[in-house]
Amino acid sequence: MLKLTFGDRFMVIMIYIFLTLLAFVTFYPFWNSLVISFNNGQDTMLGGVTFWPRDFTLDNYEIVFQDKRLVNAFMISVARTVVGTILSVLATAMLAYGLSKKELVGRKYFMVFCIVTMFFSGGLIPTFLLVRGIGLMDSFWVMIIPSLILIWNMIIFRTFFQQLPKGLEESAKIDGAGYWGIFFRIVLPLSGPVIATLSLFTAVFHWNDWFFPSIYITSENLIPIQTLLQKVLNSNTVSSQMSQIDAGAAAHMGKAANTVTGKSLSMAVMMVATLPIIMVYPFVQKYFVKGVLIGSLKE
Repeated sequence: MLKLTFGDRFMVIMIYIFLTLLAFVTFYPFWNSLVISFNNGQDTMLGGVTFWPRDFTLDNYEIVFQDKRLVNAFMISVARTVVGTILSVLATAMLAYGLSKKELVGRKYFMVFCIVTMFFSGGLIPTFLLVRGIGLMDSFWVMIIPSLILIWNMIIFRTFFQQLPKGLEESAKIDGAGYWGIFFRIVLPLSGPVIATLSLFTAVFHWNDWFFPSIYITSENLIPIQTLLQKVLNSNTVSSQMSQIDAGAAAHMGKAANTVTGKSLSMAVMMVATLPIIMVYPFVQKYFVKGVLIGSLKE
């Protein structure tokens, strides 16, 4: 059994202390925002609300969920995340599978074209003109199609596919399977860890993105929750936010005016926009290390 010296023990203790402080500094802002969202807004303005709600109330969340715009924005974000993640992972995996084949003519040139896009882009104005030219402006698909292929994810997929045993595909070809059959029946089922990891990364991207819809979406019924949250956080008073919510929420706002402030309402909206994607992490955490490492190793 290895015995630690006094210096080694001191170093281990210092590392634990440092990691504990780092975890606290990282987690506390989120926890404090959650506490404020459950606290009386007028009481929060007095200060001193840190680890626990001092005057617990659900008025902030009642107003949030009575606002039809917020509910609609939440559903748009859910639809965008689900559809965008499925289509993006599938399209990226298909491209990666094709580029993993050495018999593909011009494979190296295609890879160069893909990698160049990771470092250079046309810029905002050319992209805006392109999106408008192909008729995607102010539509649900403008949040899906432009980010359909993610090159970094494609490289991880491609590296993983190259590590699969060649005998699997050769056996399938002998049995009469084509490339499509091999891809959907053999390759994808064996790519579970990579698919789970990259699906989470893609879902987080779609859920957190607010900038793209703010440029290309003008219809109120197509704005996702993060873009709406950005607008709410830019509002400094309850009255300015109250003018944006519908009649049902405004009626409740009248009787909750003594408990709700702009800050408390903003924190509640932020929690509604943040918690759903955080709750996904525990279900795919076990795939993180395995999925990313397998996809990043090279023979």
